[in-house]
Amino acid sequence: MRLRPFIGVLLVVLFGRILTAPPGSVAQSSTAPAPPAVAPVGQTTPEAQSALRREKELKDPTLLLRPPPKAPSSVATQGQIHLDVAVSDEQGKPVYSLQPWDFTLMDDGKPAKVLSFRGFDGAVAKPQPPVEVILLIDEVNLPFQQVAFVKSELSRFLRQNNGKLAQPVSIMRLTDAGLRVQPRPTLDGNAQESIVNQIKGQIGFINPAMGVGGALQRLQISEHALASIAENEVKKPGRKLLIWVGPGWPMLETAQFVTPDDTNRRRYFDAIVELTNKLREARITVNSVSGSDPNTAALDPFHYQSFLNGVRSPRQAAAGYLALKVLAVQTGGRILGPDNDLARQINACIADANSFYRISFNPPPAGSADEYHELKLQIDKPGLAVRTNAGYYNEPSVN
Repeated sequence: MRLRPFIGVLLVVLFGRILTAPPGSVAQSSTAPAPPAVAPVGQTTPEAQSALRREKELKDPTLLLRPPPKAPSSVATQGQIHLDVAVSDEQGKPVYSLQPWDFTLMDDGKPAKVLSFRGFDGAVAKPQPPVEVILLIDEVNLPFQQVAFVKSELSRFLRQNNGKLAQPVSIMRLTDAGLRVQPRPTLDGNAQESIVNQIKGQIGFINPAMGVGGALQRLQISEHALASIAENEVKKPGRKLLIWVGPGWPMLETAQFVTPDDTNRRRYFDAIVELTNKLREARITVNSVSGSDPNTAALDPFHYQSFLNGVRSPRQAAAGYLALKVLAVQTGGRILGPDNDLARQINACIADANSFYRISFNPPPAGSADEYHELKLQIDKPGLAVRTNAGYYNEPSVN
């Protein structure tokens, strides 16, 4: 199953100045000057009123001491690319008191001008619409024996504060048959718990005995589900925290997939481009949480870090760049676990849900299609950690 490639096209729209006559009036000829305004008896013209105001200001000492009007903000306009930025201190607590001049944005090693900036603290400045939490139960990649444990931990999370959730939460369930989505997010944790309790664990048709073929199917089902989520969520405003409950899909590290042929490299590259841009446009931050699994204890938990560099061409593409933990890092999310306190992991993922910054900038002209740009956001204060999108794919403008 091949993911549909997404190639965004940036349109340059040139706006001309159009002069039109108001409805019901007759437009003046461009060659005939407009007649001077004549005020009725007892009234003054707008020009005369303006002159009187200026004269009054020159005589009134209070007006003379009035501070000059503020200069237009340098971050007043909106850029083409928007980023959600989470900042935390050394204790992991969110930091929401920063100003635009505290940030330096680097686009492929070159400074990029921040065109818009807004901070949210969750108290005075609240994001609208509220940040949505999406809990996805990954039964495709979870061992059957762990499904009951995952359900109990999700129930424990949803029952907190007597079922009154801090963020609107929706439930998604991924099985061999595909993705099942709850229609609407809600703040009612008790209602969501009842949905979780209705889930009946079932043994899927994809099992370890299927070897490489089964691993490939798990990857395809998982990636297709993630692409579908991004495609749907891009239509909805607001920030979303996708919390993927499960170990993630296989990275396909056998020789057959480590050195794929050119056709498969192109497929991997198209999927990487699609997910990188669509997840950012949908404002989805991917988070990975997982429980302890003795079957995976021998695996290197940090192997995903070999795939964190941006993929600039199909020649570099491989399945490892589509791994769950890689996408979590690339979208500015968290990787927690494995341990047996999934409720704690979920709470950690949403701790800074309402405390973040929203910035925008314009990309430079692209020299070719699917041109990768690495992003680095630096803060001029020590001891702070920044999480945001690690890069984007730029496209040539169409004139």
